[in-house]
Amino acid sequence: MKLLEEVRIGNLGLQNKMAMAPMTRSRADLNGVVSDLTVLYYAQRASAGLLITEAINITEQALGSPFTPGIFTYEQIVAWKKVTNAVHDKGGKIIAQLWHTGRVGHSVDKGGVLPVAPSAIAIQGQQHFTSQGPKEYETPRALETKEVKLIVQDYKQAAINAIEAGFDGIELHAAFGYLPNQFLVESANQRTDEYGGSIENRSRFVLEVMQAMVDGIGENKVAIKLSPSIPFNSIIDSNPTELFSYLLKKLNNMPLLYVQLMNAMFPTDNLPQYPRDVIGTFGGLTKHALMANGGYTRETGEQELEKGIAKMISYGALFLANPDLPKRFELNAELNHPDRATMYGGGEKGYTDYPTLN
Repeated sequence: MKLLEEVRIGNLGLQNKMAMAPMTRSRADLNGVVSDLTVLYYAQRASAGLLITEAINITEQALGSPFTPGIFTYEQIVAWKKVTNAVHDKGGKIIAQLWHTGRVGHSVDKGGVLPVAPSAIAIQGQQHFTSQGPKEYETPRALETKEVKLIVQDYKQAAINAIEAGFDGIELHAAFGYLPNQFLVESANQRTDEYGGSIENRSRFVLEVMQAMVDGIGENKVAIKLSPSIPFNSIIDSNPTELFSYLLKKLNNMPLLYVQLMNAMFPTDNLPQYPRDVIGTFGGLTKHALMANGGYTRETGEQELEKGIAKMISYGALFLANPDLPKRFELNAELNHPDRATMYGGGEKGYTDYPTLN
């Protein structure tokens, strides 16, 4: 199977072409520090070619949901070092996904402070999970230009912190409606400064963040995740094909580790401008190693690799429920089913208690 073949991405030799996709698990403490359970969780899944962590808040401001981890304090970095050591001891490789949620948050979990965003535009038609239950989204505070530039530096420092914590690299979470994605699209970005208006200006924040992180930690250690055809969190653009084509071509100028593209995971019948075949539309535009994400099975992942565009496939819920997923794919063994009720928050149940084959 191509999925089980070794592969080299940048300077990383990987034991197979299967990555564990980043998945929020909400099991850090209120200070954003991960526990020994998290160490066990990632170590259990170290047979993945590459582990990508749950999204990690780069600063206190970045936090959107309770019990999500950070990487901006000494205690947080030390806790993550236990995770990376455990994964490396098992022969695995692990990447930190860096996160700023922007407007995807609520003041009840931010000390009464409003979320920030490119523009003062609230998410519509959804509620946010908070420590006090589901709540309607608030109108965020629009960032000043000087604040945007400070957040670029926050990402750089978070990348440096991740390397200090022993990670093999970092991935910018620029997908699914979080802050970098908010800068990219017209529905969330109505700025009139250098970060708004044209496609070039709306792409500026993501490109500056990526360059700052490359400057901070070096070549072949920085990756990015994009979701060109996902309208979730009120992310709408009139021409996503032109937007993401421009962005991918600009990213070709940087020495990146990989680009991860999410498939269209939501109905887009009323958004005909959104490409359904994300990998086919955008995959050929990047010169970097391409990772395909979103809804793949053993069979469809193999088929995607056989097309020759993607170099790796990332699996989310299947890895959540099957710590030994590569072995199960090798044997075509029966899979555990993920328990949706225990995905977010709690203890070991639905986290570290999924059985392996042996």
